[in-house]
Amino acid sequence: MTKTLSLNALSLNRLGVSVGIPLAAVLLALALGALLVLAIGVPVGEALAAFADGAWGSDYAIAASINRALAFSLVGFGFVLAARANLTNVGGEGQIAVGGMLATAMSLYGGAAQLPGPLAWIAPLAVAALGGALWGALAGVLKAKAGTNEVISTLLLSFIAVWLLYWSVQSEALLRQPMNNSATLPESLEIPELTRLPLLTGDAGFPLHVGLPIAIVLALVVAVVLARSVFGFQLRAVGLNPVAARKAGIPLTRSIVAAMALAGALGGLAGGFMLQGDQYVLKAGFSSGYGFDGLVVGLLARGSIPGVIAGALLFGFMRSGGINLEMSANVPTALVGVIQGLIILLLAAAAFWIERKESAR
Repeated sequence: MTKTLSLNALSLNRLGVSVGIPLAAVLLALALGALLVLAIGVPVGEALAAFADGAWGSDYAIAASINRALAFSLVGFGFVLAARANLTNVGGEGQIAVGGMLATAMSLYGGAAQLPGPLAWIAPLAVAALGGALWGALAGVLKAKAGTNEVISTLLLSFIAVWLLYWSVQSEALLRQPMNNSATLPESLEIPELTRLPLLTGDAGFPLHVGLPIAIVLALVVAVVLARSVFGFQLRAVGLNPVAARKAGIPLTRSIVAAMALAGALGGLAGGFMLQGDQYVLKAGFSSGYGFDGLVVGLLARGSIPGVIAGALLFGFMRSGGINLEMSANVPTALVGVIQGLIILLLAAAAFWIERKESAR
């Protein structure tokens, strides 16, 4: 009995450290951010009101924040999945770009709108995920066959994908809308309404789309695959000791390529979510740093799927609040980025401190 109580107390203590320290880090970062806001002459109360209004001040703001969090969570899930095999996928930005381009092409010129029922929006999503999977698999093949560092390859592939996206919206032969007197911006046409993600409530004032239940299912699937499946066990073995894994009969090349392809598929799906659930038009700044924020979410989650969800929600609400902070309180976007960077830095320091404390026990 005494032993059971001690174990429960220890578990509660660990839970308190795991949750309380990061929470304190976030609050400290926000306090430092408030000082920076004061330093540029903006009243903190006005800035906080603008931030809260943009993040959760209305049904529309809440839905927009959650929709943004969905993209971050998908990239984060992919990061965690690849990390189980000791692979670092930093290519979320490029995979989002590839997913967005292919979803646009399928929606506008692939005949998706003519497909029956929900296939009209499912088909572009599937193409986006497939494109992201191929983009991620390319880095996996380079890693498995040529020993190329996947950090470098996924990063370079991201640059290529982003510039391909720029090219695609600059060229009428690709995805740029036809140029006439009223439409000259370098962007695509709006995708047809039937190819957009249906809203859960059917209310445009609360535009939470079906990406939410899809992301919840994917979170469960990834968690089960990593914890309970043979594939998850193989990824862990490859990550811990690839030489021993090969001698044990685990297909090393297939595991690496599959891990990177699945991570890429989740990144591509995030691009589909962003195009079909929020933006509806492909523009030069389409991915807008979502892939890199998703990477940070994955890093901070430390292999935990619930950690990814919590981090994604934090970043989703922060991004929405930050946009309104600039629009309503004239706080520059750069300062919003600094505040976000402070949170990342302090969370990383907190994670390091927790690891040191746990390893010392």
